[in-house]
Amino acid sequence: MRWRGGETSGRIEDRRGLGGGAVAGGGIGVGVLAIIGYLVFGIDPATTTQLASQFGGVGAAEQQGRVGTPQDEAGRFVDVIGTNVDQVWAQKLNGYQPPMVKIYEQGTSTGCGFGQSAMGPFYCPTDKTVYLDLGFWQEMETKLGASGADFARAYVIAHEFGHHVQTLTGTSAQVREAQQRAQGEAEANQYSVALELQADCYAGVWAKNAAAVSNGQVALEPGDIEEGMKTAQAIGDDTLQRRSGGQVSPESFTHGSAAQRVEWLQRGYQSGDPSVCDTFSGA
Repeated sequence: MRWRGGETSGRIEDRRGLGGGAVAGGGIGVGVLAIIGYLVFGIDPATTTQLASQFGGVGAAEQQGRVGTPQDEAGRFVDVIGTNVDQVWAQKLNGYQPPMVKIYEQGTSTGCGFGQSAMGPFYCPTDKTVYLDLGFWQEMETKLGASGADFARAYVIAHEFGHHVQTLTGTSAQVREAQQRAQGEAEANQYSVALELQADCYAGVWAKNAAAVSNGQVALEPGDIEEGMKTAQAIGDDTLQRRSGGQVSPESFTHGSAAQRVEWLQRGYQSGDPSVCDTFSGA
């Protein structure tokens, strides 16, 4: 993937080196967080689930890092990719406002409570911020079999920005309301899966349009989309459940199967149009 020399926003808040926060709370889908937390970090799934379920907890004061463009390559990569994703959505969504992006190590305070590396990259709708522990990339690749290619990492970032788009459009709020009306956990999980697959599709939409909005400064190269699909497959719920040694239980899926994640990433990429990302018709 070509990205060096791409435009930056200077809006990244770098909290690395500040240490973990002390606020209770969580971020993305609870089920897959518990599995990832267990597989990668050995954290009891019940502990991860408890943390991820406590939105708006109480604790220490909000951390404040340095805002700008990080000088290291990993931090600059986040800024370039995030800026490019913002440029795409500024064209695709009227009134689009970029999220904040905060990078941290191990743990940090968030508008949704305490965020930790075991949760992987996540988006907090309360403060409209994408949180990234960059050390998770290596863990995801070595422990979960995801691709280490630049585009594979960019896909994950774009997925989290997709959740920001869902917040702006009201989709996330509609899903929460539907889950409250759901008859049981399995039905509620179907809405979670649809939300996550739509974010995958939105990541594909970004990938298709990345070069056009950056005059080719950010662009996919041959083999990149395949690396993204490799990562999508590695973090499918069925793949994670098999890797944990458990039985595959579709009713417990919160992010979608490997095949579904690959399919919706491809759909978004093939069309480049967010209107194709209706994952809720069958939910």
